[in-house]
Amino acid sequence: MKELEIHREPHEVGLDATHLDRIRTHLGRYVDEGHFTGWLMTVARGGSLTWVASGGYRDRERSLAVTDDTIWRLYSMTKPITAVAAMMLYEAGHFDLNDPVGRWIDELRAPRVYVSGPARAPVTVAAIEPVRVHHLLTHTSGLTYGFQRLTPVDELYRSMGYDLAYPEDVALADAVHDWCSAPLLFQPGSAWNYSVATDVLGRLIEIWSGESLDAFVARRILEPLGMHDTDWYCPEEKLDRLAQLYAYADGAAVLVPELADAATRKPRLLAGGGGLLSTAHDYQRFMSMLLGAGELDGVRLLSSRTIELMTQNHLPEGRDLLSFARDSFSEVGQTGVGFGLGLSVVVDQARNKSLTSQGTVAWGGAASTYFWVDPSEELTVGFYTQLLPSWIYPVRREIQQLVYASLVD
Repeated sequence: MKELEIHREPHEVGLDATHLDRIRTHLGRYVDEGHFTGWLMTVARGGSLTWVASGGYRDRERSLAVTDDTIWRLYSMTKPITAVAAMMLYEAGHFDLNDPVGRWIDELRAPRVYVSGPARAPVTVAAIEPVRVHHLLTHTSGLTYGFQRLTPVDELYRSMGYDLAYPEDVALADAVHDWCSAPLLFQPGSAWNYSVATDVLGRLIEIWSGESLDAFVARRILEPLGMHDTDWYCPEEKLDRLAQLYAYADGAAVLVPELADAATRKPRLLAGGGGLLSTAHDYQRFMSMLLGAGELDGVRLLSSRTIELMTQNHLPEGRDLLSFARDSFSEVGQTGVGFGLGLSVVVDQARNKSLTSQGTVAWGGAASTYFWVDPSEELTVGFYTQLLPSWIYPVRREIQQLVYASLVD
């Protein structure tokens, strides 16, 4: 087993080790009470990994403990990686953020917008604004997710087979055709709604690059950063390290093999919005690159100016998700939190009512994983577990509170 290597002790980077160990106790209660089967968490400051802790089981049924090299389903923590891939092509001049997506996706050349009626017979009007590339990066395109179960447009997605899981016989291009043939939920740019937009962005990456999404991401991001355990599925030789997947049921974590098994097969549909599996080591490399303004260990993926653009709030008039989002699921709290190009960003610490610094970027995954990067404190934190859905417990806010309370410099 490859262990996560501590580079500097907490006191060397302004953190109190005793206070950090409160996190171990706090998350241990989640395991003891049967809410999580296992977890792993990393804290780094100034680019140096300084604290690692874990508890419980990666596979409760086989009594296999969480280890440093456990492989986790990232789900939507894939989205920032896809956003970085797209912005690498932006830097190469393949598109402008204002470009209409209809230039490449025929179904969005003349999109329709839902107004009323049931999913089987929706009333629509023509879009008055094209879906632009920046709308995909900011979830303001009018696309949605079938699993949200909030609108007839969501229902239409589900009728085509797109719920929490996607049909196994569908390729990315086919899925994009289906989603983009459906009416948009609202006029592009007029609201925020969590959606398949990042999956559509993944298809654009294929068109712009001339490569499949997995090949491009591997060649341009994973291999340069040394993320050797990150892939779209878990190969047979690594299956013993793969965490099992659980779902909330009556206060406990229950195994869901029908979803868990999908990670053991190479998918036909490469989901840029939620398809990657990874380890804490690998995702720490990605977070460190973001903290390093696009560069890590002499490898530069993006210009510092591009990272600066991505980590600004792109919601109109500086609004937060609370005021701009539809009644849409989000992987982060919405008060005082805006959205950049592929990442949430804290825009008002007081309104957010947390210790998290303004300018902190973050996102999470459907199985309750979470990360954040705080440039002002030079802090990166990764949290890994495998419980669906991610909104059952307030663990993300809790670990933020505990980490920031450990800062003593």
